[in-house]
Amino acid sequence: MTGIRLAEMTDEHADQVLDIYRLGIGTGDATFETEAPTWARFLAGKLPGHRFVALDESDRVAGWIGCGRVSERAAYAGVVEHSVYVHPDAGGRGIGRILLRTLIDSTEAAGIWTIQSGVFPENTPSLALHAACGFRVIGTRERVGRLHGRWRDVTLLERRSPVVT
Repeated sequence: MTGIRLAEMTDEHADQVLDIYRLGIGTGDATFETEAPTWARFLAGKLPGHRFVALDESDRVAGWIGCGRVSERAAYAGVVEHSVYVHPDAGGRGIGRILLRTLIDSTEAAGIWTIQSGVFPENTPSLALHAACGFRVIGTRERVGRLHGRWRDVTLLERRSPVVT
């Protein structure tokens, strides 16, 4: 993709990453969160070595991806849950796919065998992105949580690595 380069997410990206997260929160179809966390809290939930940004021609953050462990239990050492967000002005350029492929590569290199995510069924672009990157639908958690006074379902997705066995 022309004009886009990937980089490890660093403190210099904090404001832009959190701004993109806020824009996603504002849609009402990206997360149960209602406000972005502090940068320290955000980073605490994302594994080092598996946090990336997509930078445009002007070095602005066009999207980001990161993942965190689903459990501290040893049996789940190779299972992570991820988030991927693309700035609305950068949508439709394949940035989400590049970010997700980069995360897949980094997690497989680290011996992680499963990447999972929960996506609102209304978030059809995210569902399509994940399907294109080899994720499968595990099922739907019905009425799992309330957002702005409305019950929401969550579609559970996972990608099992064919490399890490």
